[in-house]
Amino acid sequence: MDTLDGMRTFVAVARQKSFTDGAKQIGISTKLASKYIGQLEQKYNALFFHRTTRSVMLTETGRAYFERCVPLLEQFDELEDVIQHRQAALSGTIRLTAPTAFGSTKLVDALEPFLQQHPNISVELNLSDRHVAIIDEGVDVAIRFGQLQDSTLIAKRLMKMRIVVFASPDYLSRHGKPSHPSALATHNCLMQKSQVDPENWRFKVNGKLVTVNVHGAFASNSPRAVTHMASQGLGIGMGPKYVTEPYLQDGSLQLLFENYEANELILNAVYASSRHLPARIRALLDHLAATFAE
Repeated sequence: MDTLDGMRTFVAVARQKSFTDGAKQIGISTKLASKYIGQLEQKYNALFFHRTTRSVMLTETGRAYFERCVPLLEQFDELEDVIQHRQAALSGTIRLTAPTAFGSTKLVDALEPFLQQHPNISVELNLSDRHVAIIDEGVDVAIRFGQLQDSTLIAKRLMKMRIVVFASPDYLSRHGKPSHPSALATHNCLMQKSQVDPENWRFKVNGKLVTVNVHGAFASNSPRAVTHMASQGLGIGMGPKYVTEPYLQDGSLQLLFENYEANELILNAVYASSRHLPARIRALLDHLAATFAE
């Protein structure tokens, strides 16, 4: 066993808390992953994991080894990137996660020219509307909306996104078009549960922030689901403008209260550390920042 292979296997298993999932992440068999960990433990005469039929947890010694392995592997990857960059092309795998709606549209459009430019780089994109733990799940970069919650992470701002209110022409013809944000209290409002305060919508009226309490028959953590339901005439929705664009173009949705908009979402690229950031990831971050700045 090569020590680096053993360290990579150990880190993957520790992050996934599973020999099977850890092995899958780095592309080896569960049997080989178990063999590598066993050889590491034998080499150091130490127990790195508590193993049960249901879980794999780090021992105190395993935790100490993990905390030292991660920066060493990052430095080695950075060294390889430097050599590769000087020789020619960037290469390696970048693991990304992003919200489902944005990741499947705007992000993949931005990734396509990057991958064309760097054919030796591969991207693994995990689309999820849950808050993925970057370090624990072995993610290199998370594309996220909103303010950074974890002070141990670093955020690179990519762009600002309008938050808009929308409804279908059919809904408005049946229920009337509200002329003022306060009228939303009498309408069926579709709520996006991933927002900080989904039942209170904010607007700017005469230069002041005004909050309107809303309610309705549908709520979802997915902005795409809320937008689609609004396009079917169920009610009035609020969400990021990028999700509404195809519906606005085909006329199945129209915007409301554009002069009263008060909310913006900040789009960030979030990562764990800039100390030993591989060159391929720096290149991707620069590409995304330039792309979304346009």
